[in-house]
Amino acid sequence: MTSADSPQPEPSVTDPEDEPCLICMETIVTTEKETLRCKHSFCRDCLKRAFDYKPVCPTCGRLYGTLTGTQPDGGRMTVTKNSSSLPGYNKYGTIIIQYYIPSGIQKEAHPNPGQPYEGVSRTAYLPDSSEGRMIVKLLRRAFDQKLIFTVGQSTTSGRNNTVTWNDIHHKTSTHGGPTHYGYPDPGYMSRVQDELKAKGIE
Repeated sequence: MTSADSPQPEPSVTDPEDEPCLICMETIVTTEKETLRCKHSFCRDCLKRAFDYKPVCPTCGRLYGTLTGTQPDGGRMTVTKNSSSLPGYNKYGTIIIQYYIPSGIQKEAHPNPGQPYEGVSRTAYLPDSSEGRMIVKLLRRAFDQKLIFTVGQSTTSGRNNTVTWNDIHHKTSTHGGPTHYGYPDPGYMSRVQDELKAKGIE
C-alpha cells in the first residue's frame, strides 16, 4: 500500500477523543464518557452531579426524567366549577382552582434553611372548555411534582420568606385582562401550556 493510499487525518477536524466536558472543561476520558439522547457528552460523574441538582442537559436544557420542584410540603389543590363564564369564553362555565400552602420552616432547597416561611392561599380561574380541563390535569401533575410554588420574595408585596408562584402563570382574576391577571387574554392558554412543557409537563 502506498503512502497515498493510507488514510490521512484531516487537520481541520477535532479528534473526538479530545472532546471537553462542558461541566468541568477537562477532556472526557473515553471510559467515563456519557452521551445523552440529545448527543451532548459529559464525564459520567459530572453528569450525575448535574442531574442530582436538575435532570436536564447542561448544554441544551432538554429534560431527562421527572423534574421535582421546591414547593413546600402539606399543600392542597382543590378544583370546583360554576356556571358563570369568563370574558372571551362565553359558551363555557368556569373552573375554579384553590391552592393552599401552609406556613412552615424552610428546607435545604429554600433560600434560608431553618427560617420560617409564610404560607399562602391562591385562587385561579380557567374556562370549563376541553382545553381548560386538560390544563387543569397538567396543573395537577405540576402541583404533585412541587412545581407550582416555591419559597422566595413576593414580586407583589416585596416580602421575603414567603410562598410565591414559580414560573407557571395563573389567572387570579376573572376580569381585567392581562394587566390585572384576568380575562380576556386570548394567548393565555397556549402560554401556560408552554410554561408547563418547559418543566416536562405535557
